[in-house]
Amino acid sequence: MKRRGRFAPTPSGQLHIGNALSALASWLQIRQAGGEFVLRIEDIDKPRSRPEFARQQQDDLVWLGIDWDEGPEQGGPYAPYVQSERENLYEAALERLDEAGRLYPCYCSRSELASIASAPHGLSSEGPVYPGFCRHLTAEEREEKGARKTPAIRFIMPSEPIAFEDGAAGWMRYDGDALGDFVVKRADGMFSYQLAVTVDDAAMGITDVLRGADLLDSTPRQLALYEALGSQAPAFAHIPLVADESGQRLSKRDKSLTLASLKQAGVPPERLVGALAHMAGWTERLETVSAAELIGAFDPPKPDRPIVLTSRLMQWLLND
Repeated sequence: MKRRGRFAPTPSGQLHIGNALSALASWLQIRQAGGEFVLRIEDIDKPRSRPEFARQQQDDLVWLGIDWDEGPEQGGPYAPYVQSERENLYEAALERLDEAGRLYPCYCSRSELASIASAPHGLSSEGPVYPGFCRHLTAEEREEKGARKTPAIRFIMPSEPIAFEDGAAGWMRYDGDALGDFVVKRADGMFSYQLAVTVDDAAMGITDVLRGADLLDSTPRQLALYEALGSQAPAFAHIPLVADESGQRLSKRDKSLTLASLKQAGVPPERLVGALAHMAGWTERLETVSAAELIGAFDPPKPDRPIVLTSRLMQWLLND
């Protein structure tokens, strides 16, 4: 079976250098394997998403030297490639999960959830671990609470451990109880990232997911969803985030590090690719290189080694 990967940005801002590394790495992985690469726009968070950012992100990827076989504009066999146009699939998945007894309504107020944040629970990509306040409510209690508040919908995590081999981090093991039940549909009707990305990757036949290490603990949650939906899970690999010299991860708020600002400053795409390649360990020295020239050199960087955007590298990038 031909391998299929994807890059799925959220159009809530411009792509920065860290996003560029994730996009380049996922593209190189699939091109090295002779597979198919998909671009999907993850605009499920409608209040934060902007069409102009989606357009800018696609222009930036093309400038960087990244192409895709299927996407929002050219379409493909799994269209549409924009999450806001795929909500019927998420609703159908919720119905299947509900029929399987894997969901329950959560009536917790903001103050109750805020109290969880101050309790000594673990933190994760989903925030504080939810202790299951609403999991065992009686039918009468649910009816009483439902008369006052529209509930969020939570997915019941299995209690047994979830283990998988990550393509960059190695073997990982998580206790389902330690991760907590998570929201798959908010009270305002918005579907969660965890549900949408799982449904989309399964429906689009994605075989390989390469993304940042901040989403590593999303993987056991998504694996539990794949199992509950009876879908084949892809192989996962999580690479380090790009941080500045103080250890702070790059943010979309830092406008000087966006691809658009670098392009406007006259930085050639091959120079940015060269910087990314050196940071990731694909080249021994700083040199200009095209994305296509790196296909043979790709190897996922291990997430135990931080990738730091140093002042020296920035000086070289800007040719100062």
